[in-house]
Amino acid sequence: MTKDESEAPIDEQQAWPAVLRRDRAFDGQFVTGVMSTGIYCRPSCAARHPARENVRFFADGAQARAAGLRPCKRCLPDDIARDEAAVRAAIDAIRGGERATLDELGSITGYSPTHIQRVFKRAVGLSPAAYARALKEERARDALSGAPRVTDAIYDAGYEAPSRFYAAMEGRMGMSVSAWKNGGRGVTIRWAVVETTLGPMLVAATDRGVCRLSFGEREDALRARFPHAELVEGGADFAQLLRRVVAAVERPGTGADIPLDVQGTAFQEACWQALREIPPGETRSYGELAAALGKPNASRAVGGANGANNVAVLIPCHRVIAADGGLGGYAYGTKIKEELLKRERDE
Repeated sequence: MTKDESEAPIDEQQAWPAVLRRDRAFDGQFVTGVMSTGIYCRPSCAARHPARENVRFFADGAQARAAGLRPCKRCLPDDIARDEAAVRAAIDAIRGGERATLDELGSITGYSPTHIQRVFKRAVGLSPAAYARALKEERARDALSGAPRVTDAIYDAGYEAPSRFYAAMEGRMGMSVSAWKNGGRGVTIRWAVVETTLGPMLVAATDRGVCRLSFGEREDALRARFPHAELVEGGADFAQLLRRVVAAVERPGTGADIPLDVQGTAFQEACWQALREIPPGETRSYGELAAALGKPNASRAVGGANGANNVAVLIPCHRVIAADGGLGGYAYGTKIKEELLKRERDE
């Protein structure tokens, strides 16, 4: 934490609710000082909550100790910095191309395999193994955009053989490798524009799931995204999926079982998963979502991940609002965003 960050005022209206719900996303952003007991804790401490009038918030353990408090022996608030250092070391090991099993990460960080798994997932949003897979896939996608041959891209990304790459991509990239590189070449995308109470809605899907859901778009917009795909309007099988999608939009917060065919960077996919975990009817600020991902200073990156979401409502980026409680932006206009939130709250 920098000097400026440590001196920044703590928003107590945000901090106290985080303590009451024992929100791990706020660990490391402040500590909770219980003046009646002389102890300071992590926001997520499992101990019984103190009375609000006995609580003060401090930027870190050093400030709390300067006020005469001692660290809680149950939640060990001073271990947060150690956890952050361990996660950084684990990420460096994974990015460095090491095999990085949990045992090896434990040896590198000085943690047990189960503890580094738990700490890493809490900070990054993915397990070390899932992070390594996502990193390799991201490198493959980047390589595919510039390599003259697919096989060159596969080896450059760190796969031992093309067969390993195809096995890893099965069910994840949705489209074949060449289609990813060439705008949907060889892929059939079924689509329709339907009227909803929120206005005309475009829905498109591959055989693996919904790949586009947007408002106010037509076939030309879809073709611009997938210029080489075979676009087929309607179809009996697609009609059944379409009915489920329309129902999920008319009653936002439902439809969690609708299959999706979306891809992004490791951070984007973690952000989209975090969006789907926000309970219907609730909202988070960009900063709160960034904190939940273990990256409290990444509010702008969260905004970018929201903007890269290709399936509105099904990945509910409408649940992210401005820090001041205002609606903030939305790709399809704040009226639609406001209505989606209203419907979720009214359920």
